[in-house]
Amino acid sequence: MENKGNFGQAASTAVTRERPTLKTIAFMTGLGVTTVSRALKDAPDIGAETKERVRMVARQLGYQPNRAGVRLRTGKTNVIALVLSIDEEIMGFSSQMVFGISEVLSGTPYHIVVTPHSHSKDPMLPVRYILETGSADGVIISRIEPDDPRVRLLTERGMPFATHGRTDAGLTHPFHDFDNEAFAHQAVERLVKRGRRRIALLQPPSKLTYYAHIRIGFQTGLHDYGAEEVPLRINTDAPLADIRDVVEVMMRSANAPDGIVCSAGSAAIAVNAGIEAAGKALGRDLDMVSKQSVPILNWIRPEIITAQEDVRQAGREMAKAVIARIDGVEPELLQSISQPIWPENGR
Repeated sequence: MENKGNFGQAASTAVTRERPTLKTIAFMTGLGVTTVSRALKDAPDIGAETKERVRMVARQLGYQPNRAGVRLRTGKTNVIALVLSIDEEIMGFSSQMVFGISEVLSGTPYHIVVTPHSHSKDPMLPVRYILETGSADGVIISRIEPDDPRVRLLTERGMPFATHGRTDAGLTHPFHDFDNEAFAHQAVERLVKRGRRRIALLQPPSKLTYYAHIRIGFQTGLHDYGAEEVPLRINTDAPLADIRDVVEVMMRSANAPDGIVCSAGSAAIAVNAGIEAAGKALGRDLDMVSKQSVPILNWIRPEIITAQEDVRQAGREMAKAVIARIDGVEPELLQSISQPIWPENGR
């Protein structure tokens, strides 16, 4: 009996040292491999108590399906590829999106694989790689253009995907977007309520779809609330040091604005630095409104008027959309837009 006990302990130790498999879980639960496999797939003919026991052991062992084996059996990778601009990492934008996607995928067989990419490089490269290698079952992309070639290629190749942003060229596809038009319009309203009438806009690059949304909201706001635009000759893709320098020159000029709308939270840091370099102060000489994905700007300068863009929610919505598209749901049913969230105190 003692030898048998030692053998069992040795077997358990060996099991924990190797990558756990279905056989490992079967050994630990006393069930057959087929039963374990069906329990993990939530088969209806397996009892709830057995499923929970199998899942508990799988979690304790850190079991993960072998992707190569899954691909051989099903033709699927169980991977969702997120093509994310590394230039968006400042202010926690990309991490919040990853968190949101992971929250949804945690209850599914899918895993997220992040493909970093710089907006200064060819945006088609990571998408072509995914398509050519078959390394994912679905794709999530951002920095969307009105007639985005990535969207066209993914659509033509039948790859399920979702975008963070909309196209504007008759392409029907899953997306989640932030209502930048509403944000810009509401931002102008808040500035005018503080007595500001000469307002500058730090806008995104004109090649992105949300540039038009921001511009429409901003110009409509100027018209509706009786304000005028002070041109700001730089966009949010510029290096932060350049934004700081341009804002400093603008604030030292005779044509300095008394209000600024900033369309990116990271750029707002550079705008504030330029304002202070010119010897001006927020809340006294001018006010600034900016959106942000994490509540950091108000730690830096409580005077900044902020709207929350829930990027984590965007990640959740896009993950759900991609999975639904893989399952055959029509793309027009997988489109959503979130609204800016303003603090209750109006700031």
